[in-house]
Amino acid sequence: MQYVISDIHGCRTAFRKALEVIDFSARDTLYVLGDAVDRGEDPIGVLQDMMVMDNVIPVLGNHEYMAVQVLSVFSREITEESLAALKEEDLTAYMHWTSDGGDVTLRQFAALDAEEKEAVLEYLMEFSLYEEVSAGGREYILVHAGLDNYSPYRPLEDYNVYELIFHNADPERVYDTERYLVTGHTPTLLYGDERKGRIVEENMQIRVDCGCVFGGALGVYCLDNGRKFYISRKGELLV
Repeated sequence: MQYVISDIHGCRTAFRKALEVIDFSARDTLYVLGDAVDRGEDPIGVLQDMMVMDNVIPVLGNHEYMAVQVLSVFSREITEESLAALKEEDLTAYMHWTSDGGDVTLRQFAALDAEEKEAVLEYLMEFSLYEEVSAGGREYILVHAGLDNYSPYRPLEDYNVYELIFHNADPERVYDTERYLVTGHTPTLLYGDERKGRIVEENMQIRVDCGCVFGGALGVYCLDNGRKFYISRKGELLV
């Protein structure tokens, strides 16, 4: 089976429970649509869990993008000389990321040894910008946030990182009449009581960020049959 999950945001207990609930095995594939890190209690632990599973396919989110910007600079030994050599844009990236939940990721990263830091950074840099998947007789485009400046005549490889990971998909728009657009980024907690914390399917879109770190759920969607699973931040299976 092929599954999609997004915006784990360091909720490692929920992530591990999700794998248990779907009985995830070497025969399956799980696509993580970005924002595995930041905000929650164990973002580095989530990455380390993902890293050891070849059938977990990570897609870049804005929080991984910000993390790489900062960690690639701050992974070096901090000395008076290295601090003095920091550029203004490095400090701006640091302030922006840590104020948006990156502080917990940075603290955990700093506690790793040199080899572990290198492995985590290399893994983050391998995240893809999007994935195209066939499952259950359907075609899917998997991306973190959306397809900004969309045109039906524009190939996916022409979209830049900002158009894919920072700009929300318009929930009222049909982007592709033949392929379903699957996104995270915007918690469905914001879509009103009927959709609050649930996976939303409409207008050829499937929105799977159910706001786990904000008190919603970690949603898992099966691309083969449309089954949905919901796990609380504490690791409880929700109905």
